[in-house]
Amino acid sequence: MAHPLQLGFQDAASPVMEELLHFHDHALMIVFLISTLVLYIIVAMVSTKLTNKFLLDSQEIEIIWTILPAIILILIALPSLRILYLMDEVNNPHLTIKAMGHQWYWSYEYTDYKDLEFDSYMIPTQDLTPGQFRLLETDHRMVVPTESPVRVLVSAEDVLHSWAVPALGVKMDAVPGRLNQTAFIASRPGIFYGQCSEICGANHSFMPIVVETVPLTHFENWSSMMLEDT
Repeated sequence: MAHPLQLGFQDAASPVMEELLHFHDHALMIVFLISTLVLYIIVAMVSTKLTNKFLLDSQEIEIIWTILPAIILILIALPSLRILYLMDEVNNPHLTIKAMGHQWYWSYEYTDYKDLEFDSYMIPTQDLTPGQFRLLETDHRMVVPTESPVRVLVSAEDVLHSWAVPALGVKMDAVPGRLNQTAFIASRPGIFYGQCSEICGANHSFMPIVVETVPLTHFENWSSMMLEDT
């Protein structure tokens, strides 16, 4: 998860998030090079008295500073479009979960099971145990198997919400009366935190998301235990 004074993103926990991190570094390097060039030109113009009387009438430099930005935009746009289409793919999911946003908690329904559904509320500060994170822990975590395609159907009961888990590279708006879908593959076991990313009312800051990714055998044991409890 994120920590104070962190400059970069959280460590990637899915292939899509790894692609997003690579694209971020790629775009940041381009911005850094452009900024360095512009700073050099500004310093050179301020600090030198040398002039070129043919510079303002040069067709060659006009062509260069027209074509070069176009090439740079292409170098940014093509990887961006590739990732955009990659994020929209939902190929043969092994598990489908419906996440419903409420004011102000989430409810999850495992649609591949008959009666596996539960609400997920934030744990109040006074009830936290040592090692738990304030405003991020929930009483029930969304548990999914690792290395398996998981589809999440996202909607809302009342107002706009947004289901987002940064480490998994997932963010999908929850709109009342509309069923949106997203998908991810958790590449490693862990506990990943997110929050509602839409301003949904007074307690907007108090409806966290916790996704626990476990090996498939552990997930089967967890689902059996949950079905027995219901």
